[in-house]
Amino acid sequence: MMLPWSRRAFAGSLLGLAACQSPIARMPDPTGLAAGDMAELLQAYAALGPKPLESLTPAEARRQPSMADAVKAVQRRRGMDLAPRPVAMVQDIQVQGAAGPLPARIYGERRANGAAPMILYFHGGGWVIADLDTYDASARALAAETGAIVVSVHYRQGPEHRFPAAHEDAVAAYQWLVANSRTLGGDPNRIAVAGESAGGNLALTVGMALRASPAGRPAHLLLIYPVADTDVNAPSMRDQENAKPLSRAAVLWFVQNYTRGPSDLQDPRLDVGRAADLAGLPRCTVVIAGIDPLRSGGERLVGKLRAAGVQTDARSFPGATHEFFGAAPVLQDAVVAQSYAGARLREVFAGRA
Repeated sequence: MMLPWSRRAFAGSLLGLAACQSPIARMPDPTGLAAGDMAELLQAYAALGPKPLESLTPAEARRQPSMADAVKAVQRRRGMDLAPRPVAMVQDIQVQGAAGPLPARIYGERRANGAAPMILYFHGGGWVIADLDTYDASARALAAETGAIVVSVHYRQGPEHRFPAAHEDAVAAYQWLVANSRTLGGDPNRIAVAGESAGGNLALTVGMALRASPAGRPAHLLLIYPVADTDVNAPSMRDQENAKPLSRAAVLWFVQNYTRGPSDLQDPRLDVGRAADLAGLPRCTVVIAGIDPLRSGGERLVGKLRAAGVQTDARSFPGATHEFFGAAPVLQDAVVAQSYAGARLREVFAGRA
């Protein structure tokens, strides 16, 4: 096994950009651009005292407060009910990954006739932190907005399991779901794949790996502020360098703790927007946060998908930050984004796309 990179070697090796690009000027915290309920949520997150990820070990980072915790803090402040969004059924199961069983959770009603559409969902966390509980609200929202059975799947994480472990698990999880869809009450011909952040990157990997599969490609890809490339000098990496809850330094920390070395950063599964062939993918929906270092990568991905002939719907939320999608109980942009994503998925499941 390759030893983890040193911070100095990592910074100097990342696609060789440090050697050929001008230094990135320190920018003020751009989350000051957020207003209203987004600003309130960010203030609640700051009050929880999260430390910069780049100052922590992965074990320490996994114990950090999350934006999901900040949502609950705002709910308490407003005197709101903390009960999660209701769905017909929630059940913990295991699915088969590339190297063994993976924790998973089913949301939605099983149908005896096997007619329900299905969504395979991958959570975020930079392939290093977070779990099914952290992103419970997003999976519930997709089930409620679409009427589909949502299967949220965890995956192996770095640094214990480095690239391409999570990516291989994602493909294996989709293959498992196709094979077991009828047992779960779902339709194997109507399975969409969705993901947030690093999970959006995993959804892209599934789409690329299985676009010509005899078992059938996914019906749709929902990509919520996805990790779309490895360009650490993209415009949003500069102007959103100090954003919260995701900063440029945190992006580098995630990549350092998941990848094995510089060559991984040129792999089309990671550098999708610049190195991958996207022709033949199913229809895509892309949700972009404006206050997010990943914004430019998402915008570039939308252009590349459309240039490749992939029907692509996209919506940007300029005043929202990374991790906003699951915050619907306290954030209007999240309500709109969930409704938007749900409507696109319902169109596909109904055969109108």
